[in-house]
Amino acid sequence: MDSINTLFLIGAILLCASILASSLSSRLGIPLLLVFLVIGMLAGVDGLGGIVFDNADTAFMIGSLALAIILLDGGMRTRVESFRVGLWPALSLASLGVVISAALTGVLTAWLLDLSWMYGLLLGAIVGSTDAAAVFSLLQGKGLNLKQRVGATLEIESGSNDPMAIFLTIALVESLAAGQDSLSWSFLLILIQQFGVGGVCGLAGGLLLAWLVNRVHLATGLYPLLITSGAILVFAATNSIGGSGFLAIYLTGLVLGNRRVHNLQNILHVQDGMAWLSQIGMFLMLGLLVTPSEMLPIALPAVGIALFLIVVARPIAVLICLAPFVFSWRERLFISWVGLRGAVPIILAIFPLLAGLEQAQLLFNLAFVVVLVSLLLQGSSLPLAARWCKVEIPPQPEPLQRTSLDVAVDGDYELLIYQLDNANWCVGVQLRDLHMPTDTRIAALFRGSHLLHPTGSTRLALNDVLCVVGRPRDLPALSKLFSKTQAPRYLDSRKFFGDFILEGDATLGEVGKFYGFPVPEELANQTLASFFSKQFGGHPVVGDTIEWGGHTWVVAAMDNDWILKVGLRLGDGSGKPPMGFI
Repeated sequence: MDSINTLFLIGAILLCASILASSLSSRLGIPLLLVFLVIGMLAGVDGLGGIVFDNADTAFMIGSLALAIILLDGGMRTRVESFRVGLWPALSLASLGVVISAALTGVLTAWLLDLSWMYGLLLGAIVGSTDAAAVFSLLQGKGLNLKQRVGATLEIESGSNDPMAIFLTIALVESLAAGQDSLSWSFLLILIQQFGVGGVCGLAGGLLLAWLVNRVHLATGLYPLLITSGAILVFAATNSIGGSGFLAIYLTGLVLGNRRVHNLQNILHVQDGMAWLSQIGMFLMLGLLVTPSEMLPIALPAVGIALFLIVVARPIAVLICLAPFVFSWRERLFISWVGLRGAVPIILAIFPLLAGLEQAQLLFNLAFVVVLVSLLLQGSSLPLAARWCKVEIPPQPEPLQRTSLDVAVDGDYELLIYQLDNANWCVGVQLRDLHMPTDTRIAALFRGSHLLHPTGSTRLALNDVLCVVGRPRDLPALSKLFSKTQAPRYLDSRKFFGDFILEGDATLGEVGKFYGFPVPEELANQTLASFFSKQFGGHPVVGDTIEWGGHTWVVAAMDNDWILKVGLRLGDGSGKPPMGFI
């Protein structure tokens, strides 16, 4: 009993310390996942805690489960609309990109440490994929609002590239364990099986879970548990029949998050907490597993491998994989930089330990150093890299909180909470003068601690809290009315999009005539939407920018692939031809 209480005490202390340290992480600009990892190391055998944890089987089991839950949450928060611009580039990076990164890193490792090329390639495979936990956590935790083309590519890539890395790692481990010095072509069939079975099981599992959640009546708190347990069932079943469970559970979350699912917003709140708990637990455990003193002899070559992966292997892979797609050079550079390594390489590095390979401990230590360097160097510089590469766009206003009402109401209505500040033009306006979307209502209004009954003559005041009933489709219009955004000055909407916002159906000839710059006769009758859509390869996104006619044009609003509004920043009127987007 005493040992169990001691275990609970240590676990609670580590968990509380990690959560409290998150505030320090944001102030210092240190990646939060790195903080969890360091706390685990400090509590480990070489740290202040002196805790001895060397059970690779337990670490692999807990790490795989935690990663599955993180992928489920990431899939549920990925909008299927982002596939319009990010699916094929992401799949290219998730497959060919992993192979290129692994091969280049493997060659350097074999040469640098005088290992066989198979062991070098094994390390390349272990660290070859970006990590979903790191990407999702850092992009959301840093508050970066990236251009859809960039954000979608990074999120889909990180959620779908694990199968390739896992497959390569397992294939190489099995070959080395069998004493082979080369790979057979049969591994391609296994790869197809992994992706095929994982994809089918994930989509089928997501559809079945969505149907089940919408058919059964449960207590509100049980819906998240039903989804989590059902998704883990899909994960385990897919693994048992030879598919990729990680791909399957990501696709399961993707289907659930993009269908009308009963109580979805409340489910997402719980899933967010479960994903954070999984990340904290996984990185604490991996920190405990490592022995820092063993990494000192290989620290220098390990840092060299990490830097090579970051500044050479990953950029080459991105350059090759994104060559067929329309990305600006700044976008390619940022995607190259956000090749974050996290828990996945460390978990994959456990495979050689479980197989008892000769160089297993060396590979584990190398992978751990690569992850540390990636989190410290790339993770801490994400905001600076995003600003320098100009891939951020002004954030969209959102409510303080969203709660599903479909527990009691048959429909997709939600309760949206807003608080007014000086930036809201509706402060001082009577409710009857607001142009709210149809079928939306202000259900309650709080002024300080007093609950008011809103009527048409009620005049809104600063700091009022509004409880608005509406549907997800009304969210942009309602948030534009009542919400507020806190963005740095360089992302101020007027500064970012320009002084003039033009309708997409305006013709170039009309715009040129009004603002006093020449437009070639053959282009005069083209609309802004059709003309600039061609400049962006048919798939523009908000924030895409080109220099044309001596002026700067910025896509300001979109409806799928159609440009609704274009921002204009007038230049010197030099009449330059289109130069491509920047």
